[in-house]
Amino acid sequence: MSKMAAEGGGKEMNEIKSQFSTREGAYKLLTHSEYSRPNRVPFNSQGSNPVRVSFVNVNDQSGNGERICFNVGRELYFYIYKSVRKAADLSKPIDKRIYKGTQPTCHDFNHLTATAESVSLLVGFSAGQVQLIDPIKKETSKLFNEEGLLSSQNQASSPSGTVV
Repeated sequence: MSKMAAEGGGKEMNEIKSQFSTREGAYKLLTHSEYSRPNRVPFNSQGSNPVRVSFVNVNDQSGNGERICFNVGRELYFYIYKSVRKAADLSKPIDKRIYKGTQPTCHDFNHLTATAESVSLLVGFSAGQVQLIDPIKKETSKLFNEEGLLSSQNQASSPSGTVV
């Protein structure tokens, strides 16, 4: 036992620190999920591009039926989600998409048709488009409002004059 520990003035010498500071900078022990976070998109908590998260349960035989989808900037990720206590392996996404010119702003799964082999995911974009994808099959089915005629700022009307 060290002299300081014996005197009650400190902790044991062999204690593992989770963070410390030196004149070069501060160091912190990272969890697996923090360490393996996709690092091409810098984290900016003040930015106007919030991260959105969607969950779906596909009832597969392995017991890992939960799936998670989230966006970071122009990237959309799809993973197996195990639990809050056990982080997803961020180095192995089921599907990852990088969009150019526009970015995902919202997404949601069709919970009624989700299976272990296929799941429908609707993704809304900053330019007004809506895309239907299947991240398990890695397929893109449809792109709606491709011209961006409908947005939250305006309403389009049909040739008959009715509001769409």
